[in-house]
This record gives sequence, C-alpha cells and structure tokens, in this order.
Amino acid sequence: MAHPIQIILTRQLAGYLSVPTFLVDPNGKLLFYNEPAEILLGRRFDETGVMPAEEWSTVFAPIDAEGRPIQPEELPLMIALHKQRPACQRFFIRALNDVKRHLEVSAIPIHGVQGEFLGAVALFWELSD
Repeated sequence: MAHPIQIILTRQLAGYLSVPTFLVDPNGKLLFYNEPAEILLGRRFDETGVMPAEEWSTVFAPIDAEGRPIQPEELPLMIALHKQRPACQRFFIRALNDVKRHLEVSAIPIHGVQGEFLGAVALFWELSD
C-alpha cells in the first residue's frame, strides 16, 4: 500500500534525526521507528516490523512514576491519533531488552494539505533520574 507523501517524508526525516522517533498511520499501525529509538526500545525495527496499536501500546509496559500501568488511550501518541492534537507526557517503559527507561514523549498528528488526517509521530528521549 502506498503511503501519502507526508508520511514518506516524515519517515525519511526520522531516518536522519538523532532524536528517537516513532511513526504511525491513522489507524495507529506502527510504520517505522528510527535507529535512536531502537536503542531505547531494545530492538531493531527490522526485528519488530509493523505492528498494530494494540500491540505497541502495551508491549513496552508503560507505567507512571508510582508504578501504575498507563492505559493505551492515555499515551501521547494515542492522544495524537484519537484526538488529533499534540500531547506530551513523562513515563517509564520496560524495553524489549528488559531495561527500564524513563522517557518524555511528545506526539503530534500529521495532516495533509487538504486537512486529511494521515497519522502521527512521536519524538522521545530518555530522562536521567
């Protein structure tokens, strides 16, 4: 399936960024995450590949500062998808290599020139405790 040019260009840009970047389509399907994200997430994108929102939103076991699980719909990327607005949050994940990471995540929706919703992108970085 061909993706809109905005998604193709966002993926290309993510490949050049040193900021960990995660890209999803309008249904929340993971399309790509870049090499800096691979380090934080504990697995190369080539190994995980495309995955539905139901999988990526829970596989990293996001928890808040008190250790309570964060519901998928409360994650910044899911807010950008479902409410089509920017969102930012700090939380912890258990990476796929079993390393606990403290992250700050900012997500924004991606709209086309005609206003059509095309997906969302999240930029994140690890916080030092």
